[in-house]
Amino acid sequence: MLTERQRMILNAIVDDYITSAEPVGSRSISKRGDVGYSPATIRNEMADLEDLGYLEQPHTSAGRIPSHKGYRYYVDHLVPWNSAESAEMGTIREFFAEKLNATEQVIQHAAMILSNMTNYTSILLGPEVFHTSLRHFQLLPLDDNTAVAIIVTSTGQVENKTVSIPPGISLSEMEKVVNLLNSKLVNVPLYKLKSQLYSELGEEMQRHISHYEELMKVLDTALESDHEQRIYLSGATNMLTQPEFKDVDKVKNILDLLEETPTLLKMLTPASGGTGMQVRIGMENKHEAFANCSLITATYSLDGKALGSIGILGPTRMEYARVMGILGILSRDLTAMLAHWYK
Repeated sequence: MLTERQRMILNAIVDDYITSAEPVGSRSISKRGDVGYSPATIRNEMADLEDLGYLEQPHTSAGRIPSHKGYRYYVDHLVPWNSAESAEMGTIREFFAEKLNATEQVIQHAAMILSNMTNYTSILLGPEVFHTSLRHFQLLPLDDNTAVAIIVTSTGQVENKTVSIPPGISLSEMEKVVNLLNSKLVNVPLYKLKSQLYSELGEEMQRHISHYEELMKVLDTALESDHEQRIYLSGATNMLTQPEFKDVDKVKNILDLLEETPTLLKMLTPASGGTGMQVRIGMENKHEAFANCSLITATYSLDGKALGSIGILGPTRMEYARVMGILGILSRDLTAMLAHWYK
């Protein structure tokens, strides 16, 4: 447990290092008006913070820099979460006030605004399911144990998936289920299909279909969307402007990883459909290429369900407070806009 003085000194060191990208010494901290301790006292506390793992000393007789543990403590206990500047808030509000009429266009513009505003790299997951609804569903038996589920969307796209058919299910039962689904769920947006499967079909299927539970599981699997969420990336080359990434190999590894769609999807998809903001520092990102990076993500949602994520990738020496403030505003406004469009 850090003392109040240690918390103050750690906070000052992180703030100064974010601004300067240079090791911070006790004398520069003592000159800050909000600290009020002598250089000798600060040096002692800095040594203790280093022993505790919150600071590192890159060179002998040099100042200290925050460790990943120090950044984590800063983010969890010290950083103010609503510190976006009024001008930045105004830019975001103005953007949504334009009432752009296409989700994809909004996502693309939001990515660009974020990268320009922060000078970091922005990554957004855009849910393509907003643009499409169900036009037709079909279940075609391949043999006694398997069938192909075919979903035709309002955009003309055809998706298919092989599903297992439980023993004892007759062809006539499958046809009844397909007809019932098409009568109830046509024109329902893809993102609502699974939830409405139970609310719209459940009771009627229970009355008329003998293998109700087994067939509901088949439909639940068939309607599990394989729709790949679109990724929008902006400001990837902003990494080149950061002092930490003068090493070309480091930057190349980061840029290569940013081109791997499955990796980014995994990193930005909210865990268990949850909502909120996450901060991952260094190796918390579980990729060697991101060992010196931090990734801050916030979700946007509809009806309480997370549908996409907004992420900012930068060095561990990131302006955490400002970035979290900006992401908080943007995710709230994007959620409100989607609720208005798709209510």
